[in-house]
Amino acid sequence: QVQLVESGGGLVQPGGSLRLSCAASGSIINFDYMAWYRQAPGNQREFVARLARAGNTAYAVSVKGRFTISRDNAKNTMYLQMNNLKPEDTAVYYCNAAFGQPWWGQGTQVTVSS
Repeated sequence: QVQLVESGGGLVQPGGSLRLSCAASGSIINFDYMAWYRQAPGNQREFVARLARAGNTAYAVSVKGRFTISRDNAKNTMYLQMNNLKPEDTAVYYCNAAFGQPWWGQGTQVTVSS
């Protein structure tokens, strides 16, 4: 069983930055990939960014150039650096990992507002 714990969410003004963390209970080098999704009120959960085991990355069009996904294998932690945040980035952000099956964290709230 894999446990994923997100942290780093909060309230930030438009144009600000946040860094989300996702700490995994197991060795993340064994995961096929890790990813971030988000869900705003009234919306479906949507893809944000993905980091494959080989290091390939993919981003949603809406965040490309502003968000950066990375990982620290020694700490079994994945990150999402979010810059130039916009009100439409407001959502609960979820960590996702593929290891035999999809695993999800409990989510962390990000609110972008002045």
